[in-house]
Amino acid sequence: MKRETIAIHHGYDGDPATKAVAVPIYQTIAFEFDSAAHGAALFNLDVEGSIYTRIGNPTNTVLEKRVAALEGGVEALSVSSGMAAIHYALINIAEAGNNIVSLPQLYGATYTLMAHFLPKQGIEGRFSKTDDPADVEKLIDENTRAVYCESVGNPAGNVADVQGLAEVAHKHGVPLIVDNTVATPILLRPFEYGADVVVHSMTKFMGGHGTTLGGMIVDSGKFPWRQYPEKFYMFNKPEIAYHGVVYVDQFGAAAYVARCRTVAQRNTGSTLAPMNGFLLLQGVETMALRVERHVANARKVAEFLRAHPNVDWVNYAGFPDSPLYSMAYRYLGDNACSLLTFGVKGGLEAGIKCFDALKLFKRMVNMGDAKSLACHPASTTHRQLTAEEQAKAGVTPEMLRLSVGIEHIDDILADLEQALAHAKS
Repeated sequence: MKRETIAIHHGYDGDPATKAVAVPIYQTIAFEFDSAAHGAALFNLDVEGSIYTRIGNPTNTVLEKRVAALEGGVEALSVSSGMAAIHYALINIAEAGNNIVSLPQLYGATYTLMAHFLPKQGIEGRFSKTDDPADVEKLIDENTRAVYCESVGNPAGNVADVQGLAEVAHKHGVPLIVDNTVATPILLRPFEYGADVVVHSMTKFMGGHGTTLGGMIVDSGKFPWRQYPEKFYMFNKPEIAYHGVVYVDQFGAAAYVARCRTVAQRNTGSTLAPMNGFLLLQGVETMALRVERHVANARKVAEFLRAHPNVDWVNYAGFPDSPLYSMAYRYLGDNACSLLTFGVKGGLEAGIKCFDALKLFKRMVNMGDAKSLACHPASTTHRQLTAEEQAKAGVTPEMLRLSVGIEHIDDILADLEQALAHAKS
C-alpha cells in the first residue's frame, strides 16, 4: 500500500468481537491471563498478548504498527511525548561513560537533554561544529554509542545529510538516530537513506490538531547488533532487568524496540494513554492531505516575506539560492517543509512587536498544527540557552519561527501583513 493508504488502514482489520470499523479505545489498565502458564508465557515474551497498559495496549499497538509501516520499519514503541521518545531512544543503548554525537542545530529541549541532563547521568552529549558528516566523524570515539540528528532542524530548518551521517555512523559501528518530526514519513523516510532508528513527536504533524501529546520510536531492524557483542551487550547478553532474555535471540530484527519497551518503558513508565493513542490515529489518517497543504502554503508565505520591505531575511529551504536548498532538494524534492524562520527589520524590539501583533497566527511553541502558529524562539523554546548556544542552534533575537497551517492562504498573508506593519510603527 502507498503511504496515504497505510495511514488509514494498516494494523487494524476490525474488531472480531464487535466488528467496529474504528479502532476501539481499550481504556483498561490490565489484561486477564487464561492461567498461570499463560501469564508466565506472556512475561517470558514467548507469546504475543497484552499484560499491562504501561508496556502495551491494543489501541496503541495499532498506532505503533501504522507508524512503523509508514516509516518502513519493523517495530515501533509509543510513549507519552516526543521528548520521552528521544530520551528512551538514547538510554536504550548508552550508559555512564558513553557519549552521543549530534548535529549542533536541535530543538531546545533536545539540546538541553544532551548538554545538561544526560551528562549528570554520565552520558556525554557532543555537538559537531557544522552539519557536515566529516565534522561529526571527528567526535566519534570508542565510547560513542549513536549519532543523532533532526532530519529537518527545529527551528533552523536545516536538512540533514541523512545518508552521509549514516555512512559515518556505520563506519564506526554505531547507529544513526533521526528525529523525523518535521518532515514526517510523508516527505522523507530516513530508513531509505541508511538511518537505523527514527523518533517522532506525535504531538506535531502526526496528530495535527494541537490536542494530544505523544511520542514514537521506530526501529528499522537493520542495525547489526550481533556484530558488536561488547559495545551493545544489552542486546547480546541476558537482560537481568527482564527475566534474562537475550533480545537478539528472542526478537531478531526487532531487538531494539523490544528492549526499549521492556526495560526503559516498563521501569520508568512513560506510557501513552489509550485515549491519546486513539486521537493520534485520527490525526495520522489525514496527515498526507494536511502536509500537502502545509507545504503549498509555506512556499507562498516564504515568497511573500521575501518581498516584504519590513523583513530582513527569510530562512526557507525551498529557495534555489538558499544554502539549505541543495540538501533539501536531495531529500525532500520540491516539498520544502512548512517550518520556516524570518528576521524582522529592527532587531529584537521589532521582532517582538510583530510577534505580539499577530491575530490569526497563534503565539505558541507547538508546531505541526492545522492552525498557523508563530514562535519567538529567543523568548521561549531556546530561552534557557546562552546567546552563544542560541547562535549555534540558529536562533537570533529578531527571528520568528512560523509553522504555516492549512487555512486559506489569503488570510494567512493578511495577518502577516498587518503584523509587519505594527513592527515598523
